[in-house]
Amino acid sequence: MAWFYLLIAGFFEIGWPIGYKLTAQPDLRWMGWSIALASLTLSAAFLWLAQRDIPIGTAYAIWTGIGAAGTFLVGVYFFNEPASLMRYFGVILIVSGAIMLKLAS
Repeated sequence: MAWFYLLIAGFFEIGWPIGYKLTAQPDLRWMGWSIALASLTLSAAFLWLAQRDIPIGTAYAIWTGIGAAGTFLVGVYFFNEPASLMRYFGVILIVSGAIMLKLAS
């Protein structure tokens, strides 16, 4: 169950940067703050649940990896942020590192 909690925490980790991005648009400012605060709270809560059974270093690295890779993909596909082969390669390295930590634990 801890790995499920960590996956959920990682998905909520994607939500707070999206919320911050939305606050830059005046008509979405309050919705953006609401999304960011709710995501931060839920992400932290699920990370806490996951760390009861997963080592802190592994949990934190996977949590931030999911957040970084997911936020990158959301930025590219929904906010038209730049994408290049090197940026995608960087995300692949992040995900590969997270997988290696899982396999090693």
